[in-house]
Amino acid sequence: MTIITTEPLTRDAFAPFGQVISIEGSAHYLINSGKTERYNDLAKVELGGAHARPMISIFRGQPYAMPLELGMVERHPFGSQAFFPLAPRPFLVIVAPDHGGTPGMPRAFLTAPGQGVNIAMNTWHGVLTPLDEVSDFLVVDRGGDGNNLEEYFFETPYRVELANPIFT
Repeated sequence: MTIITTEPLTRDAFAPFGQVISIEGSAHYLINSGKTERYNDLAKVELGGAHARPMISIFRGQPYAMPLELGMVERHPFGSQAFFPLAPRPFLVIVAPDHGGTPGMPRAFLTAPGQGVNIAMNTWHGVLTPLDEVSDFLVVDRGGDGNNLEEYFFETPYRVELANPIFT
């Protein structure tokens, strides 16, 4: 079994797979008579296919124990998928490059509190993976006609380990 060690989530490291959603380092401006800072356009929402429309949902994820056995990844050929935690808890983000229609070597990112991700359209990724407790996420993705889910099951699972174990 191949071991994958988590790495910190940074804009540069995650760029091949989508965008990091974070106000840290993001341009902003004041609105509402100077009482509100607007951090605008933090991620690229991608919608394709027939009758595409954006959806805003809340996902409630059950925590995963580490180390994690990664047996499957999925992708969405017609839309991006953004995940932003509604509490300042880190979570695990697993992505993989595409190699001729199948996923390549996965990478595992550990978010910092207050970070979210927007996974680009047609990018292989793991499922929603909160770590410490049940966690709610604001999710922006695609609704519309057509099958927007493709799953890939690895012949041999990967083992994902935290670089700095802070969870049990």
